[in-house]
Amino acid sequence: MNKLSPEMPELQSMNITADNITKLKSLFPEAFNEDSVDFEVLKQLLGENVDDKEERYGLNWHGKRQARQLALTPSRGTLRPCKGESVDWDNTKNLMIEGDNLEVLKLLQKSYAGKVKLIYIDPPYNTGKDFVYSDNFQDNMKNYLEMTGQTEDGVRITTNAETSGRYHTDWLNMIYPRLKLAKNLLRNDGVIIISIDDSELSNIKITLDEIFGGENYLATLVWDRNRKNDAKYFSVGHEYMLVYARNESYLTDSEIIFRGAKEGVDYLQDLFNKSKLKHGDNWDLIKEDVFDYYKSISKDDPRAPLKRFTKIDEKGPYRDDGNINWPGGNGPTYEIVHPTTGKPCKLPTSGWRYPTEARFWEEYEKGKIVFGDDEKTVPRIRTNLFENSNQVMTSVHYSYAQTAANEFSTLFDGERVFSHPKPVNDIKSLIAYLSNTDDLIVDFFAGSGTSGHSVFLQNAKDHVNRRFILVQLPEPFNHKNKEQEIAFNFCERMGTPKNIAEITKERLRRAGKKVSEDNPDWNGDIGFRVFKLDTSNIRPWEATAESLSLQLDAYISPIIEGRSEEDLLAELILKRGIDLCVNVETRQFDGLTVSCVDGGKLFTCFTSQIPASCVEVLTKGIIDWHKSLKAGKDTVCYFLDDAFENNVAKTNLCAILEQHGLTNLHSL
Repeated sequence: MNKLSPEMPELQSMNITADNITKLKSLFPEAFNEDSVDFEVLKQLLGENVDDKEERYGLNWHGKRQARQLALTPSRGTLRPCKGESVDWDNTKNLMIEGDNLEVLKLLQKSYAGKVKLIYIDPPYNTGKDFVYSDNFQDNMKNYLEMTGQTEDGVRITTNAETSGRYHTDWLNMIYPRLKLAKNLLRNDGVIIISIDDSELSNIKITLDEIFGGENYLATLVWDRNRKNDAKYFSVGHEYMLVYARNESYLTDSEIIFRGAKEGVDYLQDLFNKSKLKHGDNWDLIKEDVFDYYKSISKDDPRAPLKRFTKIDEKGPYRDDGNINWPGGNGPTYEIVHPTTGKPCKLPTSGWRYPTEARFWEEYEKGKIVFGDDEKTVPRIRTNLFENSNQVMTSVHYSYAQTAANEFSTLFDGERVFSHPKPVNDIKSLIAYLSNTDDLIVDFFAGSGTSGHSVFLQNAKDHVNRRFILVQLPEPFNHKNKEQEIAFNFCERMGTPKNIAEITKERLRRAGKKVSEDNPDWNGDIGFRVFKLDTSNIRPWEATAESLSLQLDAYISPIIEGRSEEDLLAELILKRGIDLCVNVETRQFDGLTVSCVDGGKLFTCFTSQIPASCVEVLTKGIIDWHKSLKAGKDTVCYFLDDAFENNVAKTNLCAILEQHGLTNLHSL
């Protein structure tokens, strides 16, 4: 049985540096001397693609080297499960994680690298009033505990004032390592969206070009929110969303395109279907219902293009004024005979759109071409709205902040417990446009929980089960701050800690309940598992002389006091690279609890005492359970090293399990 220590890779978050070296070694083995890189050989292998120039295009700032290194440093933390704060723990596939997102992103690497379809973040905009994550390059886990009041040093919260000499530097040092880690999570067809305003737009664009590659830049979306009356020169009322692909060439090679529903089409189709049930084939009455809807749409409304579909038949609204000209001119000039008059039709000025006469008549048979009353009118293309309801998303959008505030306060019985939440419909439209069934969506600046709420809504609409992972720092509310006073008092009445993460969780609970009530025909996932960032459950060794004797005494039990079997299991799941939402089943064998993870990937027994007399029953139970699952030879078993009554009990357990093919045995 292999006894694990905290320094071993099995009990650490992903070592990204070691992983990168392994990948590089597989590509250029001749550039390595044992585990060291021979950069001269590597340069020769790369040929002309080496940039040795001291001056190069990019963005540099004080602390960038350390920020890059911070992303590569493994985390010393873990995520502890909180079933009591979760919703539908046993069935949900969603996660709400409370903690510093830098540490959390590190911890998620093994389980979720290359598995995320969409990342949306709305980081602090660096307006001078924003909370800024104050990272510590030496020990960020300790820094997190101090910052959130979990150590005796108390709370350490900072704002990034414009008077600071490191105004942009501090913000870039915060965002850079988080984006580096986020990139690893994306699938090859994945996309990341970053909300930002003018304060850091130029800096974040160059930074994203560096991390993701300028070739993977897809668009800058502009969201017109609301005008501000406090401007000196111009009333700036818009924000930006920068969109990058993980691998744009993969999207191109795989012929992946993004399309979204035209605004208002879903509602109109529902209206048409109801009107058709009511009026049968009376197209005049059905048209009246449709046109009543059109009248409610102003010319500036995003739904205004629907009003071009002025004709109605059994296929729904349509238009038959489409141009049938060959694009660019000099198209085919074959003769088309009018089906009624029998005479050749007038040619379009640039020739027919379709390359052959046969293709023209194929489109006609499909109902895609409409002839005029006689041959003097050039035929036109017919477009059925419900058959062409998807479109490319435009880069400019209109959305009002007040709408989002009202939506949010409605969930909280009219109380404005959160300042400036993002509009649900905006995020929902991005989720619909960029993700599909069962895709995983991540937001590691979760704030009020808009992303999770949006996933619930879009899933209910599509009858699917996209998943989400939200991460939010438990940033404390200040009751002396007017904007935070309502939230502070709300948490006080709820009896919860007074921080933003509590609002995030409560918003998800209320939103999930409402979405379920509003969509009784959808039985989807409205739950979430709550985990909280903390130090590892396994006591680390510290090499200082004064603490060595204390550690030797304490190391009789390597598990930190107060940690549960569920805490230990969650840490192993995370550091073995298994999804945190997998099924865990427990059984009792001779009074000893055994957990089985994800159909037999892991078996654990973290009971504090394993008597020698129980070994036979315990091993038989594990062996029979393993065989019934047909889990294979890769199963790993974990026990507490000091739980065995004696070495004989431990040796016998190992021998019996190994005899039946369970050879990956570890103790903590």
